[in-house]
Amino acid sequence: MLTKRFGWVLLAIGLSLTACAPNNVKVVKDWEKYFAENKVEGTFMLFNNSQGVFKVYNIDRASQRFKPTSTFNILNSLVGFHTGAIKDSNMVISVDSSNVTMAQAFKGSVEPYFQEIARKIGQPTMQSWLDSIKYGNMKISRVDTFWLDNSLLISPDEELGFVKQLYFDKLPFAKTTMKSVRDVMLMEKTPKYELSYKTGFETKDSKKIGWIVGWIEENRHPSFFVLNVESEKPDADIQKATMSIFRDILADAGYFKGEM
Repeated sequence: MLTKRFGWVLLAIGLSLTACAPNNVKVVKDWEKYFAENKVEGTFMLFNNSQGVFKVYNIDRASQRFKPTSTFNILNSLVGFHTGAIKDSNMVISVDSSNVTMAQAFKGSVEPYFQEIARKIGQPTMQSWLDSIKYGNMKISRVDTFWLDNSLLISPDEELGFVKQLYFDKLPFAKTTMKSVRDVMLMEKTPKYELSYKTGFETKDSKKIGWIVGWIEENRHPSFFVLNVESEKPDADIQKATMSIFRDILADAGYFKGEM
C-alpha cells in the first residue's frame, strides 16, 4: 500500500488519474538483490514518462527525508544563474589554490565552490527560493552549510518531482536558466541514450548516504529516477555501491539499449 506522503510524488510528477491507478505503480521487490549485494539499505524510484509507469523499491523509505548533500546543487545552480551569482558554466572560483569552473564543480561535487555561490546569493534570497519551490523541509541554518549539516532535508519522492519539473521547464526560472543546469547535468551521451544526473554523498558521518537523481533519455523519451542508499558500516564504499546499484537497476529495467 502506498504511504500517505508517497502520493505527493504522484501529484508532483504530473501523473494523470489513469497513471495513478494501482496497476501503473509497480513495487519491484526483485531490486532488493542489488542493495543486498552492496550491503546497503535504500530505495530506487523510476518513472517512465512516455508509458506513465512508475516502479519503486522500498516505498516506505521513498517518503523519508534525508540531507540532500550535493544533489542540492541543482537548485543552488538554478538560483545562482538566476541571480547572477553564477555568470555561466565556465565561471572560475579558486578552490584550494586551484581554479575550478562551475561545470567542473558541479560534476565533481566540489562543495567549496557552491558554498561560495550560496554566500553570494545570500540567506534571504535562498530562503525565498526554498519556500517558493517548497524544496524539502525548506530549513536553512547557515547559508553555506545548510544542505550538508542536517538542516535541509528532502525525500526521494520530492527529489524525483523536482527533477521532472526541471526537465519540462516547470520550475519558476527562465528557460535559459533551466537549460544551463540541464546541460551541466548531462553525464553520458551515446547514440543509444543520454544520461543526466547529480550525485550526492555523505561519507564523514557514521551513517553514510548516497544519492543519484536525474533522468535517462532514449528515443527522446525521458524516464526519471532517484536512488538513495545508506550504510553504517565504517568500511563501506558508499560511492562505489551507489553507482553499482544505479547502473544495475537501470540495465535490469531495460535501459542503455536505445529501445525505451
